[in-house]
Amino acid sequence: MAEQSIKTATASDEASLIAVVALAFSADPAVRWTWPDPQQYLRHFPSFVGALGGKAFAHGSAYYADGYAGAAMWLPPGVGPDEEMLVDLLQRTGYAPVQKDLFAVFEQMARYHPQEPHWFLPFIAVDPVQQGKGCGAALMQHALVPCDRDRSLAYLESSNPKNIPLYERYGFELLGTIQVGTSPPIFPMLRKPR
Repeated sequence: MAEQSIKTATASDEASLIAVVALAFSADPAVRWTWPDPQQYLRHFPSFVGALGGKAFAHGSAYYADGYAGAAMWLPPGVGPDEEMLVDLLQRTGYAPVQKDLFAVFEQMARYHPQEPHWFLPFIAVDPVQQGKGCGAALMQHALVPCDRDRSLAYLESSNPKNIPLYERYGFELLGTIQVGTSPPIFPMLRKPR
C-alpha cells in the first residue's frame, strides 16, 4: 500500500470532499433507507453532508487524501451539526414512509453522544475505486492525533456494520445498537484518548 498524504481542506475543497462522501455512501444502508430513490439521494445527500459535517471546514478539521481519494469531516469539541438545517432537510426530502422512524433514530442517537467535550466524526469516506489502499486508515490516524494529544474523547456513529472492525482497530468501542421500526441498525462508538 502506498503511503497516503493527508491534507487539511479549505473552503475551495468543500465540493470535492462532499462529492467523495456522496460516492462512498451511495450504498450505505442507513443513508439509502432515508433516500432510496437514486435521483433523490444524489439531489439531497450532499446538503445532508453539509448540514451534518460542514462546520469542519470552518474549524480546520476536514481532511482529504491526495486526489480526493478519501475525506474525513470531524467536528471539534463544542461544535455540533447544523441541527435546524438537518431537521428541515429531512422533513422536506426524507422518504415519507420512514420519516417517523427516521426522527426516532435521531432521538436515540442524541442519547449516545457524550456529554463531555469530544471530537465527533460525522463522515469518513473513501472513493469506492480507491478502497483497500490505506486511505481510510491514513485519514483516521491523522485525525486521532489531536484527540490523543489533547486527551479528548472521539465519537462516531457507524451506519454500516462492515466498518466496525476498522473503527475498533483504532480504539473505538461499540456502545450499543440503534434500530427503530424499519431502520437499518446504527452503531454508536466511543474512543478514549491513548
